[in-house]
Amino acid sequence: MPANHRAVVRVLDELLWALRRDGFEISTAQAIDVARAVEAVGLGRRNRVREAIACLVVRRAGERARFDASFGRFFEPGLVASRGTLWQRLEARGFAPHELDALSALLGQLAAAGADGLASMQALLDRAADLDRLLANSTIARTVDAHSGLMLGYLTHRVIGETGVGRARQTLASLRPGLADALGERGRALGDALAEELEATEEAIRAFVKRAHEGKVADLERERGQHRLATTPFSALSDTEIHDVRRAVRRLAERLGGAARVRARHARRGRFEPHRTLRRALRTGGVPFRIVRTSRRRDRPKVFVLCDVSDSVLTAAGFLLEFTYAAQELFHRSRTFVFVSELGETTHLFEHEPARSAIDRAWRGGVVRAGENSNYGRALRQFETLHLHELDRATTVVILGDGRTNFHDAAPEALDRIRARSRALLWLCPEPRGLWGTGDSAMARYAPRCTAVYEVSCARDLERAARRLVMAGR
Repeated sequence: MPANHRAVVRVLDELLWALRRDGFEISTAQAIDVARAVEAVGLGRRNRVREAIACLVVRRAGERARFDASFGRFFEPGLVASRGTLWQRLEARGFAPHELDALSALLGQLAAAGADGLASMQALLDRAADLDRLLANSTIARTVDAHSGLMLGYLTHRVIGETGVGRARQTLASLRPGLADALGERGRALGDALAEELEATEEAIRAFVKRAHEGKVADLERERGQHRLATTPFSALSDTEIHDVRRAVRRLAERLGGAARVRARHARRGRFEPHRTLRRALRTGGVPFRIVRTSRRRDRPKVFVLCDVSDSVLTAAGFLLEFTYAAQELFHRSRTFVFVSELGETTHLFEHEPARSAIDRAWRGGVVRAGENSNYGRALRQFETLHLHELDRATTVVILGDGRTNFHDAAPEALDRIRARSRALLWLCPEPRGLWGTGDSAMARYAPRCTAVYEVSCARDLERAARRLVMAGR
């Protein structure tokens, strides 16, 4: 920390209250950590300071843009010049030290007399962290939401009243005669300057309420956009939206993987058994009190995933392959396959290559020829011939595809034999249920032979199916 550490702490305090005013929850412990982080990275480079504070303040990825805007606004050159103390700003206006001393003496007299509203006036005139603290703690300001547009003027008036602007004006009015008596014309000019400072504070409050409303509107629009992406059919997504949905599917896979690891850790510890714990405690009067845990033996699940990568599911294939790659990470005893006309195994590919390159190879014909017409009957028979003997009652088979056979033999009876050997046979179809059985679709014949069939025409459907698959494979 530099020699003038008091000034640095003051600026950090003002910055943190500005961030609180913009909606960030920052505890005292976090504020201390921010000071330590700034001391560690130094003040030489602004980007390092911003990143260090963001690491401690920003909790979710969606808050980063708001943090950057608030941080940048705090250090805008025009605002930095106006952020000094009231006395510094008055001195910059040309008031002499003896005139400011007279103002200080009058304020001291009002404080001794217990003038109502003096504290509010001083906090509002000084602005900086004191004003930010008032706004961050304002109950009315926290009620502003995305639907407050028609009430914004009323809410602004309420915030102005709650922060004590009215009382500050009354106090300033009582201060003006004393300034005129002590300094004459310069006293009246000083009173006008204080009134202008109070007006500037009121404008800052109005800007704060407006900015809070705009931030809530932006958050709502972002939520609506995410909801729209989650419910838009894969076939209707633009190139940019496909990228966003693919990232969402990847995050889902990461969350499912984290949940699976937590369940495995809890399974190793065992489940708390209250009845046996209490019965054992009766033997010793509760001293010592030993917790009894029980663990339920689980069969180690196996998952076989077959994913259609033909042109008929070209848009959805990328998301289905993301899901296939995630399934192999979620279940240790899993094998994955892709098919068009022929069946090809991707287990080894997904185990030894990064997600993006492995999925890209599987999608673009690196495992099976992607340019052919899909032939579900041939792929199912090939899987039956090569892998049926590996299925058992701990195996869940998952098929991802639209079930369109290009009028080849659908071989639905192969599903009967696969289901008879496995624990469950699940099918995830990217086509709407209303199209099943139309044209060359064999879904009307495939669906009754499966344990469950899920329509996954959008990201939300895929998320629901993924969670059900994880539950089924436990």
